[in-house]
Amino acid sequence: MSDVTPRYARVLHDGAPAYVLVPPAGPAQLLTAAPWADGRPTGVQLAHDAQMLCPVLPSKIIGIGRNYRKHAAELKNEVPEEPLMFFKPPSSLLDPGGTVQLPPESERVDYEGELVVVIGKRCRRASAAQAREAIFGYSIGCDITARDLQQKDKQWTRAKGFDTFCPLGPLVVPLKDPHGLSLQLTVNGQLRQDGSTSDMIFDVPALVAYASQSMTLEPGDVIYTGTPEGVGPLKHGDDVRVRIENLGELAFHVAGPA
Repeated sequence: MSDVTPRYARVLHDGAPAYVLVPPAGPAQLLTAAPWADGRPTGVQLAHDAQMLCPVLPSKIIGIGRNYRKHAAELKNEVPEEPLMFFKPPSSLLDPGGTVQLPPESERVDYEGELVVVIGKRCRRASAAQAREAIFGYSIGCDITARDLQQKDKQWTRAKGFDTFCPLGPLVVPLKDPHGLSLQLTVNGQLRQDGSTSDMIFDVPALVAYASQSMTLEPGDVIYTGTPEGVGPLKHGDDVRVRIENLGELAFHVAGPA
C-alpha cells in the first residue's frame, strides 16, 4: 500500500462514535463526518487506544454467494450465471475485535473471509463505469454462516442473519483497483483460506452495477463479494483473523451459545 494512501476508521470518542482519518504515521485525526459524506479533518487527534467500531453504518448489507469457482465446488454447488445476492441485516454487524456468538439453533457455523466494497455515492441502475465511480473504498469482512440452517431452510436469511454474524473492519481504504489482492483467513494461527480476489467470477464493478439494477445503493452501504475455498466450522474459543493485502487485518473471537 502506498505511504500516501488514506485510511479511515470509526471509533468511540468521548463516549460517542466518530469517523477518523488514519495517517501512515502519527495519531488518527477526528473527521467532521463520514469520509464519503465529505468529512474533513478537525485537527483533533485521537489516542492510540481508542476503541475501534465497524467503519460503516450501512442501510443494507448485500452478500454475494458462490463468487469463487472453487468455493462453489467445495460445497457441491453450481456456479451461478448471474451474481447470487442475499442480505445480512445491519443488526448482524460486529465491531473489530468483537465476539461471534454461536447460536443454539445451529450445529455448524462456518467462517467465510471476504473483500467488502463500501459505496460512496448514491447509485441506481449504474453501468460498470458508473459503478466504479460510486465506490468509495474497501474493507475486510467475514460472512459468518450457519451452514446447517442454510441447507435446511433452502434460503439464507436466518443462516446469515444472526446477531454478530457480520464482522467488519477495521479500516476503509480507497484503493484504485481491488483485483489481485491476497486474502487469507487463519483460525487459532492455522491457515484455512488462502486465495486472491483475481479468482472472482464477477468482478467488483460488475457486482455493484448488478445490485444497483434492483435497488438504490446509498453511501455507506456495503457489498460482501464472496469467499474463496477453504471454509470450515467455528467452535467456542476460536481466534479468527482475516488478512487482505493493502487493507490490513480483521480479528474476532468466537464463543459458544449463551
